[in-house]
Amino acid sequence: MTSNSAVSTSSSNIKLSCRRVWKVYGANPKSYFKGTGAVDDPSALAARMRAAGSMPAAMDVSFDVHVGETFVIMGLSGSGKSTVVRCLSRLVEPDFGSVELDGEDLLSKSGRELIDIRRHKMGMVFQSFGLLPHLSVLENIAFPLKLQGMSRAGQLERASRVIELVGLTGRESAYPRQLSGGQQQRVGIARSLAVEPQVWFLDEPFSALDPLIRRQMQDEFLRIQRVLRKSIVFITHDFLEALRIADRMAIMRDGRIVQIGTPEELILAPADDYVAQFTSEVPLIKVLRAGQCCALVGDRPAGLPRVAQQEKVEDLLVQLASSPAGVDVFGDGDAYLGTLTSASLIQSLAAVQAEPNRYDGAHYA
Repeated sequence: MTSNSAVSTSSSNIKLSCRRVWKVYGANPKSYFKGTGAVDDPSALAARMRAAGSMPAAMDVSFDVHVGETFVIMGLSGSGKSTVVRCLSRLVEPDFGSVELDGEDLLSKSGRELIDIRRHKMGMVFQSFGLLPHLSVLENIAFPLKLQGMSRAGQLERASRVIELVGLTGRESAYPRQLSGGQQQRVGIARSLAVEPQVWFLDEPFSALDPLIRRQMQDEFLRIQRVLRKSIVFITHDFLEALRIADRMAIMRDGRIVQIGTPEELILAPADDYVAQFTSEVPLIKVLRAGQCCALVGDRPAGLPRVAQQEKVEDLLVQLASSPAGVDVFGDGDAYLGTLTSASLIQSLAAVQAEPNRYDGAHYA
């Protein structure tokens, strides 16, 4: 488990790096960061800002996004999550800190350079679909390629490819008003993917959709990510949504990151009461994995089904029901870790309930 002050230091697979980013609304915000040691005590600095009538919307925010990773930022309304994602793309200018894409400092780029980066390296999807009503599905998706100066034939070929990817084949000639909400969001996703971005920003893209359509769009997002393996920053206020899609996630409160970790780490080992409250409604069976709930069995039956330690217990319930003696759990190097049984699963669930912070990243049983 990592925190805001202890982010990854390995640069070999880091796509996007955000370091000590601040965004302050008020008079002359950059004056707070003059001189060395200006942000050694972020809480004290934020208190001075508020006393002077300024509002720190993002405070000393640091994290890395790895190649091919879905990094989710979540928090309640006003927590600063949307401000942060806009700072990453410089739709909002940070007042302090650094943002690097592939090791290049985005905050030092000129306006012309930044436009080129947005057109070729970044994809953005927002809660508002933002479709152009007078353009068809195909034309909406091809529009950013037109801005890039791509040939008409190239635009149509690329747009047709992503139309198939997002499941809109047959709707190429339709206009936004003729589409459902879910279809409109698919167009927005396809348009952002048409530029073949290196990093993909999604700010609550499904929150305006009905629950059933939202679930379908999450499935679609996961399918697309399995194919493309983009580096993604995804903003949401819904923990169950984050649980479905996140490789790692950060929880924000009042402009600051409270905790960074995998969904399991945040649920099973919350950093404080705020994170614990945020995750309290999540069923534990959705996050526990086979390797965390198995137990060593000395004289186990031969021929039990084999599963990997990273398999989620929720996905193994049918197997457990059909194999009363359990399933054997194996780790790296084909090492036997233990046997997952109904009893060991119940013991693990009980251990979490009794001692929620006893999680060590390995197992409970």
